[in-house]
Amino acid sequence: MTQSWTFHGGDLAAAKRHFGDCGAPWIDLSTGINPHPWPGAAEMPIDWQRLPEPGALAALEAVAAAYFGVDPQYVCAVPGTEIGLRLAGRLIGGAAHHIAPGYRTHAAMIEASTAIGWSALADRHGTIVFANPGNPDGRVSDPAALRALLDRHGGDGWLLVDEAFADFDEALSIASSIDDARRLILFRSFGKFFGLAGVRLGFVLGPRSFLGDLRALLGAWPLSAAAIKIGTAAYADGDWIAAARRSLPVQAATLDALLSERGYVATGDCPLFRLIRTNRAHDLFYRLARRAILTRPFADAPQWLRIGLPTGDAALARLRAALADG
Repeated sequence: MTQSWTFHGGDLAAAKRHFGDCGAPWIDLSTGINPHPWPGAAEMPIDWQRLPEPGALAALEAVAAAYFGVDPQYVCAVPGTEIGLRLAGRLIGGAAHHIAPGYRTHAAMIEASTAIGWSALADRHGTIVFANPGNPDGRVSDPAALRALLDRHGGDGWLLVDEAFADFDEALSIASSIDDARRLILFRSFGKFFGLAGVRLGFVLGPRSFLGDLRALLGAWPLSAAAIKIGTAAYADGDWIAAARRSLPVQAATLDALLSERGYVATGDCPLFRLIRTNRAHDLFYRLARRAILTRPFADAPQWLRIGLPTGDAALARLRAALADG
């Protein structure tokens, strides 16, 4: 199994090099990105000759803060959640625990971090890193339980919650718990729900003193003019956001039914992807890839395969045929 496919989704170039064109356009189901992106980005005029104005960055953070349900003073825009996670880990340091299996950066962002399972979460102290919803399993944790964990946690380390996939249900976020007195930091992604990962935009939510240190590391002009303008417009588009929140669960249910036809049980509550468990997961990965369909296998969980949402009826039909042919 090629490491690039198990390390992170989206390495379509590696798949094309290995499998060729397969006689059909590739369908990339290896990521958890909305296949129906916010539509306004392509037509948006961008001034490429000027550096972004500080007021434009502040406006982006304000409209994003309103979307997250938190005061703008607790929001810092970053050029992608990946960078936000790693800079936060650098600032916090020390010992930590991270939920595994999980997003690889959660293990890497704090050097002295050790892996724990979900069952051990409530008994741990110190800095803890996990995602809600989980990645890659799509597990959703009850926000009330997370707030209770935060209260028990007190000031012993930090609670770091990656909410990169929380946008489909605003009730999942614990952003309202952010304030200067709590050692809570949240990470939010723009690219996944809005389907525009190439914009490279994310947000860190936390106490003002922490965000001050983060801004010092980011320096001047941390975001491109394009990221600022696209993000500001997209977060303000309430009609599109509401429509996406209605349609994504419907698309996920369609994928569930397709997988069930072939005897696979789809798990996870995040509508942007599904996880199946089978002893032949790697064989299934190769079978789909030979038909130009890229999914996400896992080196540390060889019985898992994560499958993103197909785009439209034609992609669903190709996936159905590929699953049946084997």
